[in-house]
Amino acid sequence: MTRVKRGCAARKRRKNLLVITSGFRGAHSKLFRTANQQGMRAMASSHRDRGRRKRNLRRLWITRINAATRGSGISYNKLIRYMHRNGIVLNRKILAQTAILDEFGFHMILGMMNE
Repeated sequence: MTRVKRGCAARKRRKNLLVITSGFRGAHSKLFRTANQQGMRAMASSHRDRGRRKRNLRRLWITRINAATRGSGISYNKLIRYMHRNGIVLNRKILAQTAILDEFGFHMILGMMNE
């Protein structure tokens, strides 16, 4: 069997990893082994935190909606139940943005609830 020299392929693989970790501090961006470990850790963290970000944003939207509805004497729970029962299809992100940016429009939604 003939000998295979992997110099070019190995250098390319290492170089690609060092490009990925180029913004890291110290040896984590310079030395291959530590950069490899930190790169794998960074990828795992980013994968985990993509789901976590969605959860956190949903919690933030719910908190904002709840604060806006409490000012009108209605709880968040009653608002969501009313909207679901009457087929009003607005997600929590849009409701939270409406509560912050367009208070009059949000109070119109709450006004429909009282009728």
